[in-house]
Amino acid sequence: MAKENRYYFPAIFTYETGKITVVFPDLNVSTSGTDEKDALNSARELLGCVLFGIEQDGFPIPEPTALMDILLATNQRASLIDVFMPSVRLAEANRAISRTVTLPAWLNAKALEHQLNFSQVLQEALKDKLNLPKG
Repeated sequence: MAKENRYYFPAIFTYETGKITVVFPDLNVSTSGTDEKDALNSARELLGCVLFGIEQDGFPIPEPTALMDILLATNQRASLIDVFMPSVRLAEANRAISRTVTLPAWLNAKALEHQLNFSQVLQEALKDKLNLPKG
């Protein structure tokens, strides 16, 4: 199944005192924000994370409900939220992962003396060992 580059899902913004809750009814997930901009940013980030997870698990992406079919209370508004998946996928692929490394004390002291960046040195060594391109 081909992966889509952009998805659009309806979200329900519920306006409460001091916060806005955002629910994606088709995905059964929610987030919130302190104002509309914060809520929108949180919603877009959540949508990307959820859809990326569904893709990674190999499940089909659900069909979004039409915006006009969303039933709302008086303190709610519906909006389509979009997410550009190539950006989400790239961010996930480049996400840093922390690893614990054990070194002899003398080697650690020498590296600190030369002000080496341990993460950079390890990345370069792994790329060299795996015959991967530098950079």
